[in-house]
Amino acid sequence: MGRSGSLEDLLSVAGGALATLAYSISVSEAPCYARHDVERMSNHTAAAEVLLERKGCAGVITLNRPRFLNALNFNMVKDIYPQLKKWEQDPEIFLIIIKGAGEKAFCAGGDIRGAVVEAVKLAPKKAHDFFRREYILNNAIGSFQKPYVALIHGITMGAGAGLSVHGQFRVATEKTVFAMPETAIGLFPDVGGGYFLPRLQGKLGYFLGLTGFRVKGRDVYTAGIATHFVDSEKLVMLEEDLLALKSPSEENIADILETYHTKSRIDQDKSYIFEHMDKINSWFSANTVEQIIENLQQDGSPFALEQLKVINKMSPTSLKIALRQLMAGSSKTLQEVLTMEYRLVRAFMHQLYPQFK
Repeated sequence: MGRSGSLEDLLSVAGGALATLAYSISVSEAPCYARHDVERMSNHTAAAEVLLERKGCAGVITLNRPRFLNALNFNMVKDIYPQLKKWEQDPEIFLIIIKGAGEKAFCAGGDIRGAVVEAVKLAPKKAHDFFRREYILNNAIGSFQKPYVALIHGITMGAGAGLSVHGQFRVATEKTVFAMPETAIGLFPDVGGGYFLPRLQGKLGYFLGLTGFRVKGRDVYTAGIATHFVDSEKLVMLEEDLLALKSPSEENIADILETYHTKSRIDQDKSYIFEHMDKINSWFSANTVEQIIENLQQDGSPFALEQLKVINKMSPTSLKIALRQLMAGSSKTLQEVLTMEYRLVRAFMHQLYPQFK
């Protein structure tokens, strides 16, 4: 969703709350590795939760928790960030590819239980660090100075959005399912949701952020969440063609992506969400949650009543804060939004767990 500044800018805006992380999360955290044509960067075992590999002139990130739908946890964030910064400075790396292991998910979200709930109970500082590090990683992706290609095949929700939408290229398939479901668990659409959601066409982002509606297949591209759409059976070939490039320019990478996108015919004339865009724009143009609910009630159509039923199950506090977040984020930079979201999540967690300070 755009390159919007440097990590240093984010740390500066955040002040003391984030600046202390400048030393603890640094490129120096990444261990040194011998270089090979295919270079495995992960310093873990074969069961590593994230694989960081150098393949030709590309850095390849594989989220490797298929049993857990590649949910993002603390260690994965801690591993990805320093390597990404190292690759950004490496003159022999020309692009980044990030993907999920298995066929079901790119990344189904953050491992809330593992990374936050247990951490709050046992070590509140670790939960604190998870959000700081995750948001700084989101910003690093948004400001990355080389082509960044996210293959968002399968379930892509919450934290998975943060690993993809801020990058330059996002490739969806007919099996992509995208959602920001945080209001259903008493939070708000974070990881930069306050930045990218209000920038989707019309009021679509407000609808997605408040209801957690799942956008599927080609609609993910049509909505502007993905930049390209490729048949899932061609995804391996696409990756191989990208890896075969020799010192590629941004244009070379874009040309390959466009070639695959143009050849895709799956669901070409199929759209579900956009049949309802006029109504979505009308309902979610309201400035309060109460007025949105009233709009849905007055409409009374099956689709409206379905969304009303969903909203009535959400946390009222989350809905109100999410709406304010999206309205405020529409005029902020990515760094400013992530700073706002960091402060919000600290307040949320403190309400749930008073020891979270």
